[in-house]
Amino acid sequence: MEQRITPLSRIFLVLIFFILYAPIFFLVFYSFNSGGTMYNFKSFTLDWYKELFQDSRLLIIVLNTLVIALVSSLFATIIGTLGALGIHSIRKRQTKNTLLSLNNVLIVSPDVIIGASFLILFTMAGIKLGMYSVLLSHIAFSIPIVVLMVLPKLSEMSPTLIDAARDLGASQWNVLTKVILPFITPGIFAGFFMALTYSLDDFAVTFFVTGNGFTTLSVEIYSLARRGISLNINALSALLFLFTLVLVVVYYFISQRNRPGRWGVKK
Repeated sequence: MEQRITPLSRIFLVLIFFILYAPIFFLVFYSFNSGGTMYNFKSFTLDWYKELFQDSRLLIIVLNTLVIALVSSLFATIIGTLGALGIHSIRKRQTKNTLLSLNNVLIVSPDVIIGASFLILFTMAGIKLGMYSVLLSHIAFSIPIVVLMVLPKLSEMSPTLIDAARDLGASQWNVLTKVILPFITPGIFAGFFMALTYSLDDFAVTFFVTGNGFTTLSVEIYSLARRGISLNINALSALLFLFTLVLVVVYYFISQRNRPGRWGVKK
């Protein structure tokens, strides 16, 4: 029997979403303010966006951030998918639960501790802080996220699919590429987009491992905000919010396309 949402629950839900999104819309609204402040809206203008696109240094930082996010998400998705396959193939329950617990610890650990740990590791290993240190850090903290996205899809897969493929003469490689990977594709895409979002949003870890001459958008926005409020930060944040929104919409359509229909057939 379908449960109906009570009016009180709807009011509470609207209130929660208002609290979450009101600061974002407030920030976006004042990115069009010609007054240059966030408390007195004078008139509509796109000057802050023009100033943003004329800042070549900031555009390079945006490019660096996107490259780091895409490359780290790609590598994290590959490694995380292989890790999820490895954990799923373990028959001993205690060993599997131990590995899952170790994976979850990396997710719930504070970013400050992870960032400081990476800083100590890179310093001891003699790795110069910069693009490669940031890339390695983003790959490392994104892998557990991918594992958690892929494992549920592996758990949903019936073992009879693999048995049927082997009975038909499929090799281990064919079972992996033609049965397992197509089935868990929605989980892989979910892991990739989650890793991409985490990489774009990360500040604490990146702040520890970035070096002179290289920075990402989150660290740069923090530096700009410390110098004083400028509405080009609002413009940049508005574009980032729009980009994140596009990612969510793309992921939604991908998940809907791969969602099984009534008879278990993909749409």
